[in-house]
Amino acid sequence: MADRTNDTEVIYKKDGTKVAEGEKGSLTTAITGLTGGTVVATGDYQITFKDSVTGLESDKVDIPGFTVEKAPEQPANVKTTATDDGVKVTAG
Repeated sequence: MADRTNDTEVIYKKDGTKVAEGEKGSLTTAITGLTGGTVVATGDYQITFKDSVTGLESDKVDIPGFTVEKAPEQPANVKTTATDDGVKVTAG
């Protein structure tokens, strides 16, 4: 395996727009800001290694497809019932 201590990961959209760049040597980068439930196809995003010394980048490689986790729906029908030392809260 190649020495990646001077490399950063760079992520692009398939149209070439730069989305994110990781920290030198960390080999971890995040794509953020996507809506929960979004389905991303293989190749919608691509990744390269960038040498922090020379600034040169490797060829782009497709990132495998994924689905962004979706948070549960917000509580509804919130009700409270007083108790002798506080309140009991229920939601549906």
